[in-house]
Amino acid sequence: MKEKISKKRLLISAAIFALFYALILVLVLAMIVINQPKDWTGYFRNNYTDVLLVCVCLFLLLAIIYYYYYFDSKEFLSQPKNVILILSITVLALVINYAFSRIVGDVYIRPTAVLALLFVFLLNRRQAIVLNFVFAFLMFVIDRNTNMAEVIGKNQEYYSLMLTFVSGTVSVFIAGANKTRGGLMLTGIISAIPAVIVILLFAISEAVEDWVRYITIAGYGVAGSLLSAMLALALLPAFERIFNVLTVFRMSEITSTNAPILKRLKTEAPGTFNHSLIVAHLCETCAVAIGENAELARAAGYYHDVGKLRQPECFTENQTDYNVHDELTPELSADIIRSHAKDGYDFLMAAHLPEEIANVAIEHHGTLPIKYFYNKAVKITGEDLSTRDYSYFGPTPTTKIASIVMIADAAEAAVRALSDRSAESVERIVRGIIEERMDLDQFDNCDITIKDLATIKETIVGALSGVHHHRVKYPAIRFNRGKKAVAESSEEESK
Repeated sequence: MKEKISKKRLLISAAIFALFYALILVLVLAMIVINQPKDWTGYFRNNYTDVLLVCVCLFLLLAIIYYYYYFDSKEFLSQPKNVILILSITVLALVINYAFSRIVGDVYIRPTAVLALLFVFLLNRRQAIVLNFVFAFLMFVIDRNTNMAEVIGKNQEYYSLMLTFVSGTVSVFIAGANKTRGGLMLTGIISAIPAVIVILLFAISEAVEDWVRYITIAGYGVAGSLLSAMLALALLPAFERIFNVLTVFRMSEITSTNAPILKRLKTEAPGTFNHSLIVAHLCETCAVAIGENAELARAAGYYHDVGKLRQPECFTENQTDYNVHDELTPELSADIIRSHAKDGYDFLMAAHLPEEIANVAIEHHGTLPIKYFYNKAVKITGEDLSTRDYSYFGPTPTTKIASIVMIADAAEAAVRALSDRSAESVERIVRGIIEERMDLDQFDNCDITIKDLATIKETIVGALSGVHHHRVKYPAIRFNRGKKAVAESSEEESK
């Protein structure tokens, strides 16, 4: 069944490619009409072979994108929203580059790196380079085989090809390590340097003798690079929201303690909030140790228990002297407790947070039994009961990060309840947590390894030993106004 669904989704993706192919053809035909409004019919009549060549080349370029993902990442290709994302950005970049060259009448002003900058943050560096390469040839085919010479001048399509490839590739490598939106503008400034060098080399090869022309085209190159960064900065939030993509910028925003959901968690469920802070720290440290995405792990740790917002008073960490479960049956208590995983998923999806984080919320307890209420029910009934009625609904973790959160969540709660928090006790608790989950097949649906689990165990033990390390007992004295040390219990007597 899974294979049939996958094939169906691949066919849907192919259909989306076909629709965008038709859209790009319409745009190209519109460009021809706009470039030569008085005699566009004559252009089509006299240059129908060029138009046919454009049609074939556009088909081949889109086919390259399709088969790149088909062989490299079928899972990515099988998601229609991913296909719409890459093709809509390609179309948008095509329109933007045409518009700027049409307004100024020069290829050097084009924001050629805007597509690469968007893809490096929305996807990854490798995909950004491949898609920028295809986009460079897409622009070249349009410039070379339509009447774009009326706008940009003869033979300028070769310069546009090289400039798009160089600017886009350089921007990908510069911007790849950027963690802030403000730093994106710095990327535009730095990427302008190779762009200007390439532009000036083109001018020298043309034997341009007018020094004003050198200054003008160099200025166009700088402007094009800055425009690329500015447009990427303006468009990125829209694509993040529309396609629910988790970029490093959005990650920084949602992991701020001033994020709306976390502020609500801090106010309505302070115990859960403090627990989540420690879990997030543990998850980030473990992710670094096994080579996973540390930012995503931290975000998943922050949000894994937001389902408790539905009934915060029903969870121990938020209770004071009154425990609502003292008045409930074990069955009802277990149902309330286990519902927080599904509630968290629904809550995060309704808030339009990335699905990667929502999936962790519903998976972080897997199908584990709720021991406390199962044991309570056994004591009341005096007979063995099915653990299914006292277990979480699942699913079990499907990613390494979900597995990390599962272990870190249980470890933090268990260690916090210990009276002896020595490294040996912490190690025993964490080892038992991991072994129990292995025995209950909680890691069967993800690709986590025994080596990863051993590393996670060592990392959590070290981190929790640091959080709950032994402190020196402070003497029971305090200083009075005369800066003299007095025993707290005998201060009144000393007066």
